[in-house]
Amino acid sequence: MARTASNMLPLGTKAPDFYLKDQKSASQWFSFADLKGEKGTLVLFICNHCPFVHHVIEEVVMIANDYRVQGLGIIAISSNDVVNYPQDSPELMTEFAFENNFEFPYLYDKSQAVAQAYDATCTPDFFLFNNQDKLIYRGQLDDSRPGNGIPLSGNDLRGAIDGVLYNRSINPDQKPSIGCGIKWK
Repeated sequence: MARTASNMLPLGTKAPDFYLKDQKSASQWFSFADLKGEKGTLVLFICNHCPFVHHVIEEVVMIANDYRVQGLGIIAISSNDVVNYPQDSPELMTEFAFENNFEFPYLYDKSQAVAQAYDATCTPDFFLFNNQDKLIYRGQLDDSRPGNGIPLSGNDLRGAIDGVLYNRSINPDQKPSIGCGIKWK
């Protein structure tokens, strides 16, 4: 399994907008503005087949469930090339979302333009924006990786989300996420 690190988009970057189809509903299209939270928004780039995503998905869903009721918008996006990686197809995205009990949209970035706008490079790749849509955290969930023996905690991401929700300072020294590289066309 290849290990690719986040590019670390500059803090303060305004959230790039998009208009993408939600694979959970299979008929609704959403923009960033449609889905952003009252207090902040977490945009995560994931896919169906990545072992790094499989390693963290249960914690990601718990984080979403813990924080969406507090005013955090959560948006998952898959940007992988489905011609060469059919396991990431929109139909299988729907299945993956339901198998993992997503209570947030799972959007398909067919053109890969959204991943490029966010400078996303891996799955999972996390981008946290404040209520002014400014990037305040981009980095890892925590130090756990498949096979390293460190239990999942979500500490890094949870700390940043708490900073957004409770107006606390967020450490600008952030560790990149590590995962499978986005499968570009």
